[in-house]
Amino acid sequence: MKERHQIAVRTLVEYVLRSGDLDMRFAAQGRPLEGIRAHQRIQRQRPDGYQAEVPVSIELSSSDLVLAIGGRIDGVLETERATVVEEIKSTTKDLDQLKRDPNPCHWGQVKVYAYLLAHERNLDGVTVQLTYVHLDSGDILELVESLDRDVLRDFFEDLTQRYLKWATALTRWRHARDQTLMALPFPFARYRAGQRTMAVAVYRAIRDANQALIQASTGIGKTMAALFPALKTIGEGLTDRIFFLTARNTGKTSAIKALNLLEEKGCRLKRVSLTAKDRICFSPEATCNPDGCEYARGHFDRLASAMEAAFEHDNLDRETIEAAARIHKVCPFEFSLELSRWADCIICDYNYAFDPRVYLRRFFDEENGAYTFLIDEAHNLVDRSREMFSAQLQKGDFLELRRKVKGQLPDVYKAAGKINTWMRSAAKATLENGGFQSDRHPPDGIEPLLRIFVRLAERWLAKNQPAPYRELLLERYFETHGFLRVLDRYDDSYVTLHQTKKNDFIVKLFCIDPSRHLKAALKRCRTTVLFSATMTPAHYFQNILGCDSKATKLSIPSPFPRRHLNVFIAGNISTTYAQRAHSIDRIVELIQTFIHSKKGNYLCFFPSYEYMAMAVERIESWSTKFSLIVQEREMDDKGRTCFLNRFSAHNQKTLVGFAVMGGIFGEGIDLMGDRLSGAVIVSVGLPAVCPERNLIRAYFDQNGEGFDFAYRFPGINRVLQAAGRVIRSDKDRGAILLVDRRFCRSDYRLLLPSQWMIRCVNSPHQLKTHLTPFWSSST
Repeated sequence: MKERHQIAVRTLVEYVLRSGDLDMRFAAQGRPLEGIRAHQRIQRQRPDGYQAEVPVSIELSSSDLVLAIGGRIDGVLETERATVVEEIKSTTKDLDQLKRDPNPCHWGQVKVYAYLLAHERNLDGVTVQLTYVHLDSGDILELVESLDRDVLRDFFEDLTQRYLKWATALTRWRHARDQTLMALPFPFARYRAGQRTMAVAVYRAIRDANQALIQASTGIGKTMAALFPALKTIGEGLTDRIFFLTARNTGKTSAIKALNLLEEKGCRLKRVSLTAKDRICFSPEATCNPDGCEYARGHFDRLASAMEAAFEHDNLDRETIEAAARIHKVCPFEFSLELSRWADCIICDYNYAFDPRVYLRRFFDEENGAYTFLIDEAHNLVDRSREMFSAQLQKGDFLELRRKVKGQLPDVYKAAGKINTWMRSAAKATLENGGFQSDRHPPDGIEPLLRIFVRLAERWLAKNQPAPYRELLLERYFETHGFLRVLDRYDDSYVTLHQTKKNDFIVKLFCIDPSRHLKAALKRCRTTVLFSATMTPAHYFQNILGCDSKATKLSIPSPFPRRHLNVFIAGNISTTYAQRAHSIDRIVELIQTFIHSKKGNYLCFFPSYEYMAMAVERIESWSTKFSLIVQEREMDDKGRTCFLNRFSAHNQKTLVGFAVMGGIFGEGIDLMGDRLSGAVIVSVGLPAVCPERNLIRAYFDQNGEGFDFAYRFPGINRVLQAAGRVIRSDKDRGAILLVDRRFCRSDYRLLLPSQWMIRCVNSPHQLKTHLTPFWSSST
């Protein structure tokens, strides 16, 4: 049976007809809601008999495949004289320029639609109409051409024949790929305890087009347990493409490592790892246009040959993409996005699937495949999604812009001034209210001011003229555009915040509950698997991440011997903010006892930099007995690597690292064996009390779980992530000291892993009494 290769009309046309330069000079944002409204307005204005959103499709058979092409025509009007096929495009470009130089892909799209309709209805000819509507002026440009069916057929056949070469190569590749996936063995001699259970759950979720939330302890091999069964479902035709979504580079690295191992076992799989544009760009100082960058100049002319060369590789990681991009002189970032369209597995940040500003529209708007989302370290998605769906503006930013454009751009200057006036008035009212206000309604009166500013900024930016204030205006434009985008989706899951801070004023649209927006985003895929070592309690994550009520919930305990981990609770110490000055000396005594019980490497986690600094200040006086390293507030990749490299199994004396819970060392690091002997975790990890957290609490209090959702559950997940650094394999032995009397309360204790063997200690002497025999038994 021939494979069915499905493609949207737009994708087909763009693949074949795009040519020339990559030009990322300013082009106004799509303003999607305005575009949709303009689109619909034109459709409503058409005469009686006009049909909107008409589906058309065709299937073409070749020796290797069946090419299924389909899409929706914006409008069809049948009259006695002719059948008119209309394609509507909203734009902010100059209409006279479009009349002189219409986009060949737009013409190609309407011609393909016209041929498909002529083929279905056996029409001798069709009138094609390309309609542009200007979003600012409302002006309309109609480009009309009458074409015979034979002309349309010739155009269509030329297009499809040029595409078939690529489609045939893809089809042959997929056939070879599926054979290797069906025969692929699990890459290890045996599954780890719990690993097979997770793999089966992932397979069933994809098979049944279901959602699954899986908590699996550190060390069972979650990445492989997710990827291996997902790859099998590609071979079986149950899923088209896997998106491995992660919050950190460590997650991307783990996925790449797992896929490379599967390749060694015979797996053939095209996988693309997406790297942020600012990190992969070859010419970061140049503007992304043919005048400023040699890789943008003629990019599309060389793209096809670059694609063919890249597809000789299965592992399309950053190094491979950069090498091919340099040889063929194409933009590496845009090249990676194009490669992703044809890849089997895409490894990327959460943003590419969820963030309304940057998600991959080429997959989720233009094409709807049977996608699988594998969401790594899914506990991170809660706060990340709140950030994605929120937006803010700052008064000082508009003041700075006004100073820069004064005397240069009078219209922009005036528009920014009106925004500043609105903010000055709002700031005054906020100060009278103590410096903070919240409102369950959108900010009143600012929206029309922002829309005027955006249009005026667009008008000048579209000229793409150099100016010392250009970058600043561009920043304000995109920031304001993002704010308006959030304003368009504002509902009862949002609250408006007004806050004065450091002589400035901030207005923020804060997403309290991201579940509704995530639920909509999860409809972009057929199957979602969310997994992490810390998804406690499951109902919290199911609720806040917008999962279905029927989603599978699975908790897999640690596979490692319980006796290898000693957990202690210092339950007579309060670490609340008011008690920190009183508790710090006792905590330092416990740390001293803990690290002196055995020479090794230790991590001490604190809930804040300030609290950590109090401990470090006291410990530094006797740090000659051991080495001391401290996490800094701002650490780049090099600093992070240097910090972790200090944790060597061959250190001559004890090493103690101090870090902040929930930070870069609180999760996603792998210090196996003697690289880490134990961890001290001070406090129950609650996020700092702040107005935003209290609003979350008030919102979820309607379900009686406000404090849990705002503070307790996020806090305990930080604790468990930090604790998970200690035991990473069945050979590891280690100890954990939890310092806070709240750990002894049932509402916290029940959230700790049931397999932990916990002892309560009330003094350094008691701690030493238990630690000494534990360590002596492991030597």
